[in-house]
Amino acid sequence: MEQDTAAYVAMDTHKETIAIAVAEAGRSGEVRFHGEIPNRPDAVRRLIEKLAGKYGRLSVCYEAGPCGYGLHRQITQLGHDCVVVAPSLIPVRAGDHIKTDRRDAVTLARLHRAGELTAIWVPDPAHEAMRDLIRARTAAMEAVRRARQQLQGFLLRHNRIFSGRKTWSAAHRRWLADQRFEHPAQQIVLQDLIDAISDAEARRDRLAKQIEELATSWAMRPVVEALQAMRGIAFLSAVILVAEIGDFRRFATPRQLMAYLGLVPSEHSSGSKTQRLGITKAGSSRARRVLVEGAWSYRFPARVTNEIRARLEGLPKAVRDIGWKAQTRLCARYRRLMGAGKNSNVVTTAIAREMAAFAWAIAREVQPTSAG
Repeated sequence: MEQDTAAYVAMDTHKETIAIAVAEAGRSGEVRFHGEIPNRPDAVRRLIEKLAGKYGRLSVCYEAGPCGYGLHRQITQLGHDCVVVAPSLIPVRAGDHIKTDRRDAVTLARLHRAGELTAIWVPDPAHEAMRDLIRARTAAMEAVRRARQQLQGFLLRHNRIFSGRKTWSAAHRRWLADQRFEHPAQQIVLQDLIDAISDAEARRDRLAKQIEELATSWAMRPVVEALQAMRGIAFLSAVILVAEIGDFRRFATPRQLMAYLGLVPSEHSSGSKTQRLGITKAGSSRARRVLVEGAWSYRFPARVTNEIRARLEGLPKAVRDIGWKAQTRLCARYRRLMGAGKNSNVVTTAIAREMAAFAWAIAREVQPTSAG
């Protein structure tokens, strides 16, 4: 075997082990299972050096999963190509009902050689760190929501219903503090649920503050600031979008971004029958939720509020123009769709889809900084 012959290496990664398969170049090249190695950097380095000594150039792939991107970074630092594959887009044979690590690795190697795998975008370590922090805050928000639901359910069971205008306001919290139960056990449960909410809210606010502090030195800070030119996208929403989407420039058209976020309709058509279904809901649910929540703000007439005006200061004119164009178009479209009798959820999803297109246009007008 010549030293410059390429080989395609597939890794089926697990917590303790990695199953390896190698596909030699060419349609008639052999595809074989190489074996298993421990999931440790030193074992991976020895494997890559051994295979590189035999084949020369290597093209490595493995599925995205809980093991993260450390393997990708190690292999690229060793001078070889490595792609992280989207598991949901791997072709699967309908009649294949046997799944083993050996078969998975061999199949992955064969598909990688055929070019049938879809690679995902791999963030750099700084971007991944910010995304971890932002996802921690999202989890904290979910914890707040669950804790509040538990308290409301407990009060409803005992016919304690707040008659004020808005829950979790100062008046609502004073009402909670005034609640009394005859049995001590129920009073303990009430206080424990209130304390759980306070702890969850403190964690949420603490993480939000850390995001604000660290975002100032983040390379994607200019993109975060520019996205806030849009109505319905404030600081935290912009941070979530940038953390989940990454580099907007990797999408050649806004339609690609819409599809990536799962905001395009799914379809089930056969022969002369064409059937459009709900949105695909592919990609990041966090980014999609941010856009859908922001879309509700377009039910009001277009105008530059004091809050938006403060966010527009210092932004390029092109970015400000796109933000205003988005307002005028989407506010009018919201009213037009609602006037046509469309379901409000359908209308909001349509607005969120167009918000993604305007966000794509804005993100392409600014450049990330060189800071990490």
